[in-house]
Amino acid sequence: MDIQKTIVQSDPWSELKTFTAARIALGRTGTAEPLQSLLAFRLAHANARDAVYAVLDQPVLLQELQSLQLAAFTFTTQAASRSEYLQYPDKGRRLHATAITQLHEFNSTGYDVCVVLADGLSATAINRHAMPVLKLLLPLFQSARLSVAPVCIVQEGRVAIGDECGHLLKAKLVVVLIGERPGLSSPDSLGAYLTYRPAPGLTDESRNCISNIRPEGLQYQAAAEKIFFLINESLRLQLSGVGLKDNGGLSIGY
Repeated sequence: MDIQKTIVQSDPWSELKTFTAARIALGRTGTAEPLQSLLAFRLAHANARDAVYAVLDQPVLLQELQSLQLAAFTFTTQAASRSEYLQYPDKGRRLHATAITQLHEFNSTGYDVCVVLADGLSATAINRHAMPVLKLLLPLFQSARLSVAPVCIVQEGRVAIGDECGHLLKAKLVVVLIGERPGLSSPDSLGAYLTYRPAPGLTDESRNCISNIRPEGLQYQAAAEKIFFLINESLRLQLSGVGLKDNGGLSIGY
């Protein structure tokens, strides 16, 4: 006799587990949660915590960007540590003074698109998924003859850090690829945030968001095509955020 089947009582919703990775229909053993699902929860929780405290693999990112013939900057924000970044969100939204000086000295002549890679709340997401998405985007940029600014790699960065990077590089539009808040089934979810005419002080209604970019969520190819579509529409209409619609007519402002 299968002891597992005898001890663990199945849940009537168990068939729904085929449609979602969420923790549903776990069953029970007496009045408790089955040991297998409890251990899986603890592992998922540990993976989520690890993602929050992960760091960007800058040497690998720089090497891959170089192979794509893309120049890059590496910056930090006003958050001096991970602890400070988590406790004081505003410090992750502004560049460190040395980064601002570096961009001023670069003396940009202007670009169509600025790409920012920021760790956010999961550097793991950037380390795993940012380059596959960027490799699909670059040929699309080239086909549309869009000029691309040096890529900004930002440690301890939040979404709004892209506004300052794009503004100082005189870019018409900024795309921030950033690690999203980890979930118990998605510690490495990548988000893409797009802002037209980036400038410090803009708020969320000025941006568009594409979320859950990863093999288990929104596939790389679909994400790249959606990002490129939004970029084209944003440049054509000269706006972003709640005023920018997808091709289904629905607002996808963040």
